[in-house]
Amino acid sequence: MTKALFPGSFDPFTRGHADIVQRGLRLFGHITIAIGINEQKQGWIPVGERVRALRELYKDEPRISVDTYNGLTVDYARQQGIRFILRGLRTHKDYEYELGMADVNRQLDSDIETVVLFTEANLANISSSVVRELAHFGHDIHRWLPEGLEYRLKG
Repeated sequence: MTKALFPGSFDPFTRGHADIVQRGLRLFGHITIAIGINEQKQGWIPVGERVRALRELYKDEPRISVDTYNGLTVDYARQQGIRFILRGLRTHKDYEYELGMADVNRQLDSDIETVVLFTEANLANISSSVVRELAHFGHDIHRWLPEGLEYRLKG
C-alpha cells in the first residue's frame, strides 16, 4: 500500500485541507495527517484538541490516520516508512515555498518525493490564518471548516 504524509499545523484544519486529503486518497492507499509541533509557537487550538477533532472527523475512514511529530517533516516521513509528502497549493506564493521545501527534502532524502495537488478554485481563498482572524473578530467560522469537524475551544 502506498502511503503519503500530509503535514501541517492545521490550526485550524480547513475545507481546503479536507479537499486535499480526499483527493489524495485517489492516489494513495493511506494518508497520515501529521500535525507538526513547533515548541516556539503558541497555537490557537491546542495540539491535543486538533488531534482529537481530526481523529473524530475521520473515525470511519481507515485509510486516514492522525499523528503529531517534532522536527523535520522529511525525518518523520523516513521514520514512518512513508515515501510521499502530500501538499496543497493555493497561490504562486505557496508554489515558491513548497518548491524550496521539496528541493531541501530531496537533498536530505532522495527516496522521499513531494506530490502537489492544486487547491480547488472555490477553496483557494481559505487559509488557517484567515479563519483564525475571522474567529478572533467574532465571526462564525464553520463555513470554512469541514462538515463534522468540531473543536472544543475554551473561552
